[in-house]
Amino acid sequence: MTLTSTTPDNSQAKRNVAVLVAAQAVLGAQMPMIFIVGGLAGQSLATNPCLATLPISLIVLGSMMAATPISAIMQHWGRRVGFLVGATAGACGGLVGAYGLYLGSFPIFLLGSLLTGIYMSAHGFYRFAAADTASDEFRPKAISYVMAGGLAAAIIGPQIVKLTAEAYVIPFLGTYLAVIAVNIFGSALFFFLDIPTPEKPAADAPKGRSRMEMLKTPRIAVAIICAMVSYALMNLVMTSTPLAVVGCGYSANDAADVVTTHVLAMYVPSFFTGQLIARFGVEKIVALGLAILGGAGVVALQGVELENFFIALILLGFGWNFGFIGATTMLAASHHVSERGRMQGLNDLLVFGGVTVASLASGGLMNCSGGSAVEGWTAVNLAMIPLLTLAGGALLWLVLRPSDPETV
Repeated sequence: MTLTSTTPDNSQAKRNVAVLVAAQAVLGAQMPMIFIVGGLAGQSLATNPCLATLPISLIVLGSMMAATPISAIMQHWGRRVGFLVGATAGACGGLVGAYGLYLGSFPIFLLGSLLTGIYMSAHGFYRFAAADTASDEFRPKAISYVMAGGLAAAIIGPQIVKLTAEAYVIPFLGTYLAVIAVNIFGSALFFFLDIPTPEKPAADAPKGRSRMEMLKTPRIAVAIICAMVSYALMNLVMTSTPLAVVGCGYSANDAADVVTTHVLAMYVPSFFTGQLIARFGVEKIVALGLAILGGAGVVALQGVELENFFIALILLGFGWNFGFIGATTMLAASHHVSERGRMQGLNDLLVFGGVTVASLASGGLMNCSGGSAVEGWTAVNLAMIPLLTLAGGALLWLVLRPSDPETV
């Protein structure tokens, strides 16, 4: 059942998808850049090694805090304005981060990370924007194609890190300067975006469900839980990966290669995830994603050879893709246009709230739960078990409960 009252024009949707794919490729490159160097830079600046991943945590925290305001901006002024606000914040975050590195100031560096989180929040709405003008049939494919744009980001970002990380005497300063340029040039893409600003409802128009009413809708609740767990587990493990790889005796370039492979695995399946959802149903694809995430943890626990890192992070990327795109598709079909601003902002607030907790836990588990990098890496991967149990149980409950014809 669909909740939209009009049939969107797929020619317009395809043009918007092309713009969003390009934005995902160019602007999205800053995310793997920062995730590769953020923890290592934090480790060099922080006096307490347990705080090494705090810069990554502050990015996710900033994203969580910005989710509702960014969603409101898009609801009132349109997607383009919201995305431009995000790119501006991304450039400011790179500038402040670079200044923090130049001064050797951990607090200033953290402030830059918090600003970067505003970009990350806006970036998260690319997937919803892809669905705005798409038909019911094209919607999962549109979301999937936009996510596939991250494939280019997975290649571009780490290569920029390799070129810039040691470009200056101060390590990673060049990478943060490159982040500024990525945001400035990438933001021009949004002037080609053609998504109508939602019409202001008439005074007597239905207001839609409240946030609490939507959260009580089983399909919405399960979609949020599965998205939260998929993203949180991906972030938990990926944030620790550069520290684990370097801590186990490999080089920073090895860590960049592992993360590159992981981010490729996050986005390569997007070329067919939408088709799989259309053919087999969204619940089965989300379940497959959760199972693959569990497999990533199993492989990681088998040892710390370089191949273990590569295989585990590839599986982590595949699992995230199926789980997160599936949950996004489930959510996008479960609310009215009039509820879009409230629901999407609430979704990302909750999702990135969970990711913030996972990111904070990542550094503590990795650096402070044992006497070695191996013990820390083991703790990180064991922490996946309760969250996978929660998401798997919620999805099973949704599938087994009697269907409600009044809700999606």
